Parts: sequence; structure tokens; C-alpha cells
Amino acid sequence: MTQSDWDDSAFETRAIHLGQEPDPVTGAVVPPINLASTFAQDAVGEPRAFEYSRSGNPTRAALETALAGLEGGAHGFAFSSGLAATDALLRQLEPGDHVVLPDDAYGGTYRLVNAVHRRAGLTFSSVDLTDPAALDAACTDRTRLVWLETPSNPRLRVIDIAAVSAVAHEHDAWCAVDNTFATPYLQRPLELGADIVVHSTTKYLGGHSDVVGGFAAVKRGLDELAEGVGFVQNATGAVPSPFDCYLVLRGLKTLAVRMDRHSDNAARIAAFLRDHPAVGEVYFPDGELARKQMRAPGGMVSFTVTAGENAALRVAGATRVFTLAESLGAVESLIEHPARMTHASVAGSPLAVDPALVRLSVGLESADDLLDDLRGALDSV
Repeated sequence: MTQSDWDDSAFETRAIHLGQEPDPVTGAVVPPINLASTFAQDAVGEPRAFEYSRSGNPTRAALETALAGLEGGAHGFAFSSGLAATDALLRQLEPGDHVVLPDDAYGGTYRLVNAVHRRAGLTFSSVDLTDPAALDAACTDRTRLVWLETPSNPRLRVIDIAAVSAVAHEHDAWCAVDNTFATPYLQRPLELGADIVVHSTTKYLGGHSDVVGGFAAVKRGLDELAEGVGFVQNATGAVPSPFDCYLVLRGLKTLAVRMDRHSDNAARIAAFLRDHPAVGEVYFPDGELARKQMRAPGGMVSFTVTAGENAALRVAGATRVFTLAESLGAVESLIEHPARMTHASVAGSPLAVDPALVRLSVGLESADDLLDDLRGALDSV
């Protein structure tokens, strides 16, 4: 069956079958991990489907087909990390071009733009993207890319993808959405007007804390952009191994059921936190806009501790079921202090994170066990 044969199937069916047909030689129902670094040619300069694994590999091609299809993209490119995917997109811009970032962008994205691409001639602004008018005012005649994360990291703000995309297109700019927190199961940015979707496949798509990877999907009609991203993928060589691609493919098969459980557990935890006297603000994407453009809220919850930074540090170090660690989106629950961990790179900048903030990646354990764990940690402060 071809990719189009699955167009009318539900997400759960497509995630299991798209790009993952039984092996035509052996009948294996799981696509083989093709470890070959090079491929025989029929004649000089006449390769078959693949030539050299940096440029293309059967296992990677299966992942690119599957994930691009799930996002509704015409082109998909797998990378060795989410930041490598982001870098490949930024390399489509010219010195002097302008990028708009959200004012609470992921620290690694901010560092890449500010410390690497700014030195190469890019300019950027950080804007509250919940306000389309502020975005419109920030755009210049050199704005070429509007970058947004929704839900954002770590405050989990929800951005109106359709509204931001419309403003970006008025300025002849691309709109790129980091869809890592939501995944294509919960949110489809390309259908809402975005041009590019980027993922850290390390997170929910892999889902088991055992792979690092990234992905970019480009919508139909932007063939030149897709060609440029593919060129950078090959030229810089930041590609995932075949085994890493297999792990993400395996993760896609259970994505829907995992995201449903992540969302259910996180909703119970958010409700508990909102009633706890030691907690100040609770950030969880369950408002009107989230319900409009997302299937469910997802598995991330952030909150501030009213007693301040030292108390937040004690909470982050006092849990037993929640593991103190960076990253997110896997079956086990994680807790972290963004200001000192994942977002330390934005310390002292306009994007600096509240030091009283704690971020939770809610896993698939018993919700009752997770609630008991948090209750004990919060009661101790």
C-alpha cells in the first residue's frame, strides 16, 4: 500500500502502518534496521534507491514517511536532535534576515539563535505571541521566520497557530511550530496554517527516554524550502542512526494511547496543585484556545512554589516517583527546576524563567502514586 492509501484511516491506524509495510523479501512486520553505510550501484553513478547512509537510509526513510504523513506534511526530514532540525531551518535564512521568537522560547532554541546564528548575521526579536498585534509590530521588511512553541516551554502558554500564521504570511514570512509538547496526535499545526513543524523526537515520539533525535516536516507547496532543508541535512550530516530511527518508529505505534494516559494523569495533577496551599500559579493548557486547537492538554504541568526559589528546589529534590532529571515526554515521570536546569541558558535575558517554577513531565504511572508523591514533597515545604 502507498502513503495515500492510509489517508482515510484514523491516526492510531496510520501511526502503526504508514511507511511501515511488511518487508517485501522476508515478510517481517517490523521494518528492518538497515545498518548499511553504503549501497551497491548498478553502474558508475547509477545508484538504486539509496547510495550512502548519510544521504539516505531505508530505516530513516520509513520514519520520515511515517512522521511527515502524521503531521500532514509533504516532506519529512529526520535529524540527530531537535536542535539539529531547528538549525537546518535557520540555515535557510540569509545574513540580515529577521526571526521572531516567543518571549518564553525553549532555552536551547534561544541559545542557538542568539549565540550561533546571530553571529552569522541573523537578527531576532522576542515577542509575546499571544498578542498577534505585538507580532505584527515586531515584524520588519526582513522578517523571514516566525517561530512559536505551543504549548510553550516551560510556562505552557497556548499560542493561536492560525492567527500567528496569518500575521507571518502577511509579512511574507514562514511560520514554524515546535510541536514537541503536543505531538501530531494532539495538534496538527500544518492544518492550522503553519508552514513547518519541528520536533524533538527524543520526547513523546520516542517516549521511553532511550533515543535522541529531531524532525522537520514541510507542508505541500514549499518544495524549494524542503529542498533546502534536505540539502542541509545531507551537507552537515546531523542525521540519526538507523537504530535511533527504529526506536522512534516503535514509539509512534503507541503514541496515541500514551498521550491519552499522559493527558489524564496530568489533568488530575493540575487539579490537585491548584488546591494546594504551597502552590502559587499552575500552568496547564486546558483553556478555551487549547480545547479549540488540541485534542487534549498533554502531559506537561508547571507550577510556582509560593515560598520561592529555595522551596522550589526542595520540592524538586524531595520526590520519589518523579525522577529529578531534564527532558520530558517519556513513560516515567520527571521533575525539574527550569531556571537552573533546562533554561539556564536564558538566565539574565528577557526570557529568564521564574526561579520559583517547577516543571513536571507526567508519566504513565498510577496517578494516585504520583499525587501521593507530590503531596509529600509539597507538604515538606
